[in-house]
Amino acid sequence: MRRLLGQVVYEEPIRAFDGVSTAEEPQTAYYLSLAARRLDSWRYRYVKRAFDIVCALIMIMAFLIPGLLIVVLIRLTSRYPVFYSEERIGRNGVSFRIWKFRSMRPHTSVYRDTGIHSEGIVLKWRMDKRCPDPRVTGVGRFLRRWSLDEVPQLFNVLRGDMSLVGPRPVVKAETYFYKHLLSFYLAATPGLSGLWQVSGRSDLDFAERAKLDASYVQNWSLAADLGIFFRTIPAVLRRVGAR
Repeated sequence: MRRLLGQVVYEEPIRAFDGVSTAEEPQTAYYLSLAARRLDSWRYRYVKRAFDIVCALIMIMAFLIPGLLIVVLIRLTSRYPVFYSEERIGRNGVSFRIWKFRSMRPHTSVYRDTGIHSEGIVLKWRMDKRCPDPRVTGVGRFLRRWSLDEVPQLFNVLRGDMSLVGPRPVVKAETYFYKHLLSFYLAATPGLSGLWQVSGRSDLDFAERAKLDASYVQNWSLAADLGIFFRTIPAVLRRVGAR
């Protein structure tokens, strides 16, 4: 494990990267091969990418003024940097840096204030959103409730690290919990929104999240992406599973 910018960066190995556990799920390899054909299609590689670029540019322009207000608000209420960057796992296991508006204090400050000093509890705070996370700031709580902390990831979409729709990007430590379904996650480009976000988000446990990500990859289509994209708006407004 190494530390970067006051955040724990886990170095546990990615499991099931080159294959799947057929002992746990005999049909996984078969369904993965079918999914691979969908994700290698010109629709996924070019039409989906064009949609990502056009919509991301429009959304960046729409969030320009609100984004500047968020920057000012964070600067006025926190002594930490406005933006937060963290390494996540992308398609085919390639790592990239994700960007967010800062919504939390570094875990080191929480250790100092509470006396809690456990890497395991940090992972629990990350994976179980129902567990109160003492790192979240007052402004951060508002940003997370309305998913505004994720807005800078539109630039990740423009870079091609992410898509507007896909499995949410995870840190390396979380890949273990996908178990035999990990290969489905690694087959797709991570998304700003996804089936998990519009199906309950943090109200679901990680096993349910993994199944939703696998289902998304198995059944991928442009129509499915559009459906998730437009379902995201009411899900955000209703704050479904937002914490």
